[in-house]
Amino acid sequence: MFNNQDMQLYGDLKERLQKSMDHFDSELASVRAGRANPKLLDKVMVDYYGNMTPLNQMANITATDPRTITVSLWDMSALKETLKAIQASGLGLNPSDDGKVIRLFVPAPTEERRVELVKMVKKIAEDTRINMRNARRDTLDQFKSLKKNGEITESDLVIAEKEVQKILDNAIDKVNKALENKEKDIMEV
Repeated sequence: MFNNQDMQLYGDLKERLQKSMDHFDSELASVRAGRANPKLLDKVMVDYYGNMTPLNQMANITATDPRTITVSLWDMSALKETLKAIQASGLGLNPSDDGKVIRLFVPAPTEERRVELVKMVKKIAEDTRINMRNARRDTLDQFKSLKKNGEITESDLVIAEKEVQKILDNAIDKVNKALENKEKDIMEV
């Protein structure tokens, strides 16, 4: 029925779908929902001795309460550059510092801002689903190529198409559930 090559194609598809899901999860984590989350700062890059360095590789970042993120730098000489990087990040957070620790107060977003965030998250989800459907198309093309070369039969191709669709449906369900949870999180006052 299915040989190692067929199983390899399924494995490659699952791997591509998982990579898409991982990217989607990281994108969702960086969307500010009104609650303090250290992952908000994952994309902040600091000019550290001439090298652009991720902030999370330079400091301990923690959420001390639902509205406050604290950043404890390991090298206090980078304090000024870190403050600049946070302000320039586009997160809309205003850092304050006492010379040792940077505090970020995460305000509750307005209703209008929450609606914008939901739209943004839906777009990220749709981009992820498109990426996943492209992975399905590529896998099906490989199976069709196998059939054209006589390596699998027509009935094997039909079975493979159903299996690939089932794998894709499971992945898209995960995206939809994650999207639904993030929407609830964003709209929660």
